[in-house]
Amino acid sequence: MKVLVTGGSGYIGSHTTLTLLEAGHDVLVLDNLVNSSEESLRRVAELTGKTVQFRQLDLLDEAGVDELFRTEPIDSVIHFAGLKAVGESVQQPLRYYYNNVSGTINLLRAMDAHGVHSIVFSSSATVYGGLNPFPYIEKMDIGSDNPYGRTKEQIEDILSDIGAADERWQIALLRYFNPVGAHPSGRIGEDPLGIPNNLVPFIAQVAVGRREKLMVFGGDYDTPDGTAQRDYIHVMDLADGHVAALDYISRHPGVFRWNLGSGVGSSVLEVLHSFEKAVGHSLPYEIAPRRAGDLPAFWADPSAALADLGWSTTKTLDEMCQDHWRWQKNNPNGYSS
Repeated sequence: MKVLVTGGSGYIGSHTTLTLLEAGHDVLVLDNLVNSSEESLRRVAELTGKTVQFRQLDLLDEAGVDELFRTEPIDSVIHFAGLKAVGESVQQPLRYYYNNVSGTINLLRAMDAHGVHSIVFSSSATVYGGLNPFPYIEKMDIGSDNPYGRTKEQIEDILSDIGAADERWQIALLRYFNPVGAHPSGRIGEDPLGIPNNLVPFIAQVAVGRREKLMVFGGDYDTPDGTAQRDYIHVMDLADGHVAALDYISRHPGVFRWNLGSGVGSSVLEVLHSFEKAVGHSLPYEIAPRRAGDLPAFWADPSAALADLGWSTTKTLDEMCQDHWRWQKNNPNGYSS
């Protein structure tokens, strides 16, 4: 298929682009490069030996998006593009709703106008909110407690309504958990701008000397070591999940929801100690007070993805940390290295 990957030069997008190319698909990447670098795509081309078509374009440019679909023979879309920092979304909710929801509506209108009705949407475990018990199961009622998560929830609602109204649509909603790791070559990986919002890239920057120490928020949770537990998934496993979902919906019209996670909770200190093994020495950290809104623990029930897609995670936490460290060590300042 000819697959349009929105946000395809970002962390998950670039690894999924690589996996799509290796699976024999043609890929066209759309990205506005606000939070990413085109260098990732140059390296994907280098690793695969295949051409990556790229168009610098913002989904808020309605005319530009329509022109893209008018001129390119697109069969399906994998939709990553969007702002994604929870804390920033609390401070700038209007920016998040406009960018994520309005941008998606522009994308869907252009798809519909040009007869493209297949989409895999990058949703998030954030949609489950703080009230659901874990492990999270797809049939649970959703209700995020931050604007970023609510944009994902609203886009899921839009896609569900579209799928219910028009049987031509083939829609996968992928709710995934905490992607970490990098391509085993160490050539592509996560390159956050500014201070990382997520645990593993922050640890990696401590390990490479860009940050002084890790602040562990909360050491008194009701967990085995007192630190919060999350479900971590290797980015290559996650990329495989997107390709599996794309293949499934190409054969099954309708709207489908799948958790992509390991089904196991790992604590902050477990992740830190695993990363220390990869680095070969201990890393400085400090226990700090809990952050408002953080949950003690959550993880996925990924059994539906296994049953429907034949997909499950294959990489261990140690492998995630080893691959993430190889990327960071080889690229201490990310793609600008």
